[in-house]
Amino acid sequence: MTKSDNVIKLLLIEDSEDKAEQIASDLRNGGIAVQLARVTSEPELIEHLRTRAPDLILANMDAANVTLAQASAVLKRSTKDSSLIAMSKTLDTQRMLLAVQSGAWAHLQLGQPELLQHLVRREANSLSTRRAVSQLEAGLHESERRCDALLDSSRDPIAYVHEGMHVRANQAYLEMFGFAEDEIEGMSILDLIAPADAESFKTALKRMDKSVKPTQTLDLKAVRTDGANFDAQIELSNANYEGEPCQQIIFRRQAASEEVAKQLEALRSRDTVTGLYNRQHCVAALERISTNSGAERGDHALLLIESDNFKQLTDTLGLDAADLLLSELAQLMQRHLGADDIAGRFGNQTLGMISSAGSLEKVNELSETLRKGCEERIFELGAKSVSLTISVGVSLITSKGTSATNVLARANDALRLAQSEGGNRVHVIDPAAQEKADAAESLQWRDKIKSALSNNDFQLHYQSVVSLQDAPGEYREMLLRMRGPEGEIKPAQFMPAAQRHGLLPTIDRWVITRSLMLLGERAFNSQEHTFFIKLSLATLEDESLVPWLTTQLEAKKIRAGALVFELPEQGAVTVLKNVLSFVRGIKKLGCKFALEGFAGSQTGLQLLKHTDADYLKLDRALMQDLPRNKDNESKIRSICAQLRDAHKLTIAEFVEDAASMSILFSCGVDFVQGNFLQEPELVMSEVMGA
Repeated sequence: MTKSDNVIKLLLIEDSEDKAEQIASDLRNGGIAVQLARVTSEPELIEHLRTRAPDLILANMDAANVTLAQASAVLKRSTKDSSLIAMSKTLDTQRMLLAVQSGAWAHLQLGQPELLQHLVRREANSLSTRRAVSQLEAGLHESERRCDALLDSSRDPIAYVHEGMHVRANQAYLEMFGFAEDEIEGMSILDLIAPADAESFKTALKRMDKSVKPTQTLDLKAVRTDGANFDAQIELSNANYEGEPCQQIIFRRQAASEEVAKQLEALRSRDTVTGLYNRQHCVAALERISTNSGAERGDHALLLIESDNFKQLTDTLGLDAADLLLSELAQLMQRHLGADDIAGRFGNQTLGMISSAGSLEKVNELSETLRKGCEERIFELGAKSVSLTISVGVSLITSKGTSATNVLARANDALRLAQSEGGNRVHVIDPAAQEKADAAESLQWRDKIKSALSNNDFQLHYQSVVSLQDAPGEYREMLLRMRGPEGEIKPAQFMPAAQRHGLLPTIDRWVITRSLMLLGERAFNSQEHTFFIKLSLATLEDESLVPWLTTQLEAKKIRAGALVFELPEQGAVTVLKNVLSFVRGIKKLGCKFALEGFAGSQTGLQLLKHTDADYLKLDRALMQDLPRNKDNESKIRSICAQLRDAHKLTIAEFVEDAASMSILFSCGVDFVQGNFLQEPELVMSEVMGA
């Protein structure tokens, strides 16, 4: 660690305060200065990482309330750059492997102060190096971005050439020769040189290859794409592009005037209708403000402004009047621009302002001033006069995880919310406040989920999966709901919080357990039943799941083939190793496997090949407006034919009408499912407590 940062901020996950103090004492005795903090539960760990940034985290693998895996997951979600070290009273090969698999950077046995001191010093030095590298990478990225921005914004036409071929050219260069950006890459530079000057140009390039002179200038005639020639002076110098040696070539028209250059620059960055900056210029400025550190963060906001009922006004007044209206709105905005503010046209009818107004209150005041200014004004559009209102969507630019794309998306969301509430209003999104509110809501949902697991407030519903090919037995999809004070709560409301707090595997086991108990009942044993059970990807990380399932099936004497476990295709491809391990395990037991969201893509077919899924649930998008969508019908028919040859069964979900049923039957779909056939029903059973 550096001299200015030589105190190690140490966080201990340790139940015993005495042990924590002993560890701190051992480190201090070794000459290591530490600032100690201790947590004993997952909520305490989350809160600590939310408000502080420890250098090292020492986690006792035997802690009662926080497993090493939980600690690693919380650390990863917090995005804090801290090293995690696992500690254990005993440390055999199995526990060392568990520590590594759980995400620990190192592991040690308690009661060995010298080893503790060595590991802490090593990890502290590693952390210091890592942070220094991160700063250097950020600096390099910023330098490259600035260089690229300078290249793009330069009025000089500049290109990079490798072995006589273009590898990069800026906008001024493309405009000089009349190219689109995707046309220039890979084109020979000689194609742009008049034949009479080609030999002298090649000679100059060869000299550059031999590094005879650092820079050379050459007068020649250049050729545009339309065949027109012009006199130019070129400047050649050796350079590097993306790590490869190349030549930088700057073209200058010998007769180009300064006034023409200024006009071209204005055309590149300005919108001709409003006189404001164009979207490209504004997004570049927004990216700079969003990514810069220090004072430029946290004191800016993006305002997006649209006229309410713009389309209706355009239809009534005509396109010319609509352009005049945008121009008038632009003038109104410009009257309220601060010295460092930027106004631009972000879309066909969307104007925007990057404001340095500062606080939330000042941004609100500015937005309301613009809104009232429009509301109280009569706009003169040639021979016509109109009154109008505007909606303003605002996103504050915060310091955490900010990018131009995110800021634009939030401002657009705020604008649509303002319009959906009737227009003529301002809606502000403050990401920092939203993050706090989301975190508080997430913790509330976590507590509700834990309470539901403890108090049996989860419910199983089922929906019939109907065979179109007269398959024997009954098929049902098991669906989860939660009891709430105002009725049932659907998974979309609580599952995101369950995922954030690592509760999905526990919920999945609850569903499996209740489904097995249900299959064990006499009513369900009277005929052959098959239950489809959705699993989360997080559950696949639990290596004890398949052994546990084996024990449950044997204890309850349940036919393994009665269970079909489902995974979404889109997520499964991202954790393929876990998926394959799980599928191999359940198929050894005799359980079946289904892929959900299958659309016949190359990725899906590869996943099918790897997993050998028994059932394929067709992508919901294929069901949309099926009676009138011949393309979807054709695709379903093709998928079914392909899967039939592979002896796979297909299921169409979200079937909502009889016409779709008829089409699916003719396509060869094996099963159908949807509210048209049966709404999800609560399982009435003794094992469910219903």
